[in-house]
Order: sequence, then C-alpha cells, then structure tokens
Amino acid sequence: MDFPQKPAGYPALLLAVLLGLSQCKKDDPDPVDQLPPATQTGANTFGCLVNGQAWTPQGSDGGSNYSVYYDRAYRNGTFNISTYRYAGNELSKQIIAIYSDSLRTTGNYPLAKDGRQEALFKDRRTGCEFFGGTYYRRGSLTITRLDLQAGIISGTFEFTLAKPGCDTVRVTNGRFDKRL
Repeated sequence: MDFPQKPAGYPALLLAVLLGLSQCKKDDPDPVDQLPPATQTGANTFGCLVNGQAWTPQGSDGGSNYSVYYDRAYRNGTFNISTYRYAGNELSKQIIAIYSDSLRTTGNYPLAKDGRQEALFKDRRTGCEFFGGTYYRRGSLTITRLDLQAGIISGTFEFTLAKPGCDTVRVTNGRFDKRL
C-alpha cells in the first residue's frame, strides 16, 4: 500500500502551527501588576500581596473599607491603617491593620513590638487571627512621605505572621498613599 508523500516543507509548517498555537495561551497577570502603583500624591490607595495574591480593600460592611489615622501629639506620633475586604457577609471578611507609635518622620519602622509597632491580620473564613496575644511577627513599615501641610502620608510595608494552627501570613509589596 502506498502512502501519500508529505510536502517538503511539512515539518517546518507543523512547527510554525504548533508555535502559533502555544502563543494563544494567555498568561495570568503578575499579581504585583494588579496592585495600585506606589505613589506619594495622596491617591487614597492601598494594596499588597497576601501569600502571593493581590489584596486591595473591597466591599463595605457599612463603614469605610480603608482608613488612615495619624496623630503627631499622641505617643510621640501615632499612625494606624485599618482596611478590610468584605464579600457580602461577615464570614468572608479579611482585615489588615498596621499600627505604630513614635512615628515622627519618614523612615523605616519595625513591625515587631507588641502594642507599639505591629501588623495585624484577621481572616474570618479560616478563623485565624493575629490580633493581640503571642505569635511570630516580623516586618517593617517605611514612611516615604509624611507631609502634614499637604495632608499626605505614603509608604510601603511587608510582614510575616505565624502561629500554631494557622497558615503563615506573608504580606509583601505593600503600599499605601492617603490624604489625612
């Protein structure tokens, strides 16, 4: 039995088709690209990666899902970020908070002193919370702009929280830019 001959350019044509088809697959966007840019203009933005996934404030439980507070006089300069994601019911809520006292100027501040400088995380879906108590915490907050005349505070942050019975929470590429 005779089989038809393949054209001379057949292998090259097959390779071109396979390469073309492989280019049709869309890559998932980089999670960092899904975050707001790190600005210092009072853009009212907040974002970070939580265990590698983009995280920004979302939804509303009746209150603001992103607030920043700064009091220059209290405890030598008190700074607080409070933000959450809410998908329609309390059991879906995730909360991130960052707190520091003794914050008077731009610079780097540790997030490891219980009750003084710390990062907090609560996930109502899993029941894990890192609010008070004893758990591993390491991280830093960098204030890149603290302009009280313009009413703008901006910065970056990263932290890791861990305790028995809960998955470790790794927050990276954090950024915020807020009008006071």
